[in-house]
Amino acid sequence: MTAPGIDPSVPPSGPGCVGCDAAGGWWFHLRRCAACGHVGCCDSSPSRHARGHAAETGHPVIRSFEPGEDWFWDFPSDQPVHGAELAPPQHHPVDQPAPGPRGRVPADWQSRLH
Repeated sequence: MTAPGIDPSVPPSGPGCVGCDAAGGWWFHLRRCAACGHVGCCDSSPSRHARGHAAETGHPVIRSFEPGEDWFWDFPSDQPVHGAELAPPQHHPVDQPAPGPRGRVPADWQSRLH
């Protein structure tokens, strides 16, 4: 059964973290809001924008936005959940590095992860 709060018709907001792009920051991995498509950075990233979006909007479920990953996560329960196929694309461009984006990742990025 698919978790509530998932709208499979909504496409992702773009190829990178909305918050990091606005601030000129960088991310480790990307997550996609399963309710509205907002793309944010993961909890290991310095800014944790995906979790912040969930807290601000009440949208509880994210899906990985990394190539080869199709898992969903529910923030309130801190558990994996089942989800429906979401509108394409299913991941960021494959030529986009992780961490990313190219040109904004500091040399000491590993020491800045949570």
